Amino acid sequence: MKVATVTEIVILALIAAFLGLRLYSVLGRRAEHEEETIAGRFDAGSQARPSNVVPMPKPADRLAPPQGREREMQGVMAPADRALREIAAVDRRFDLLTFLAGAEGAYRMILEAYWRGDKEELSHLCDRDVYEGFCAAIDARNAAGEVLDNRLVRIEEAVVAEASFNAPMARITVRFRSDIAAVTRDASGTVIAGSLTDAVEAIDVWTFSRNVKSASLDWLLDETDEG
Repeated sequence: MKVATVTEIVILALIAAFLGLRLYSVLGRRAEHEEETIAGRFDAGSQARPSNVVPMPKPADRLAPPQGREREMQGVMAPADRALREIAAVDRRFDLLTFLAGAEGAYRMILEAYWRGDKEELSHLCDRDVYEGFCAAIDARNAAGEVLDNRLVRIEEAVVAEASFNAPMARITVRFRSDIAAVTRDASGTVIAGSLTDAVEAIDVWTFSRNVKSASLDWLLDETDEG
């Protein structure tokens, strides 16, 4: 049996090392290439999104308020849209949904104040002309010895029907559709008209106004009509 010399052993070791490096080079590069390909499938910048995929906004984007004043006008008839946007452009505190909620509250408060003859409260909710009209009706009712025992059952709908802006005055007309149980009693308490068990649909068209330059955010009722 031939014994390898030191020189032969060194040569064989060098050959083995060279082959090992070549094998690593081939396999290593192939593995790296495969890893890059897999990662690329989830890389948003590596390939275009399919046309039917809509990227979801980040959580911060979902919570961010809409830019500008171009938010959708809800509960508004088309002719009023432009004027409402003009009002919102001048009065940065104006918000349509907040206004409609306040209009519903004012509708209830004014009706109830009128029914019980509360002139003091009406004076804070109406402009001069409307206030005087309510007072005249209350005086006539009192002179006839009649008492209203009415109930606002519910407000079915409150829609902005018209709006106008003649700086600095803003006017918004709201059409209310409500259910009201109406009873009129005489001085002795006897029912002379109406019924509390049968609500009647009422349609009222009220216009509220406000000076947008005023520090007060209160809108006053300045015109009433029936739908």
